[in-house]
Amino acid sequence: MQAVTRVSGTAYPWGQKNVDTDVIIPAHWLKTVTREGLGKGAFETVRAQAGNVFDDPRYAGAQILIAGDNFGCGSSREHAAWALADMGITAVIAPSFSDIFSGNAFKNGIVAVVLPQDAIDRLLAVAQDQPITVDLETMTVTTPYQDRFPFELNAFRRQCLMEGLDEVGLTLARDTQISKYEAGVAEHRPWMIGERAHAGIVVEGTGRT
Repeated sequence: MQAVTRVSGTAYPWGQKNVDTDVIIPAHWLKTVTREGLGKGAFETVRAQAGNVFDDPRYAGAQILIAGDNFGCGSSREHAAWALADMGITAVIAPSFSDIFSGNAFKNGIVAVVLPQDAIDRLLAVAQDQPITVDLETMTVTTPYQDRFPFELNAFRRQCLMEGLDEVGLTLARDTQISKYEAGVAEHRPWMIGERAHAGIVVEGTGRT
């Protein structure tokens, strides 16, 4: 997962409320066994409409999506976060998110920023022709017009996003402690090794499973 400290640039000024995961990525795209290419199917039904914001050349390459209340509702499909990431979205700003979507976004390196509706309205207006900046160090969303909107984010999630750590990365970051613990088990409680062998657990440094 790529580290995210600051996202700045063009933003999609969408503002749509109650966007469910089937709108973000339609069900027929879920047959894929890889995350790559899902960006092509992101907001497929919206893109079928003439003049939609996602195909507007003014917002080409945008990394920020400004959405409405209850973004990511509906099913729990993680493909929604995969599709957003594959189309280049690194931050979504909305008044509220589905809890499951918010968790999936975090696990895939997408910052879910919650701001009140009046701040969203202002950002929707500014994003028509000006860049938006989401800064995890200062925990603010800012504009070239000196708008400054503070937001809150779980401290653990903020740290993981800024360090680029997903669940696998968090485990690997503790490899030394894990290996030390396992070596201690092998030395001081060798009878447990046999039990672990039945479970298929490898004890590093012992040559045994």
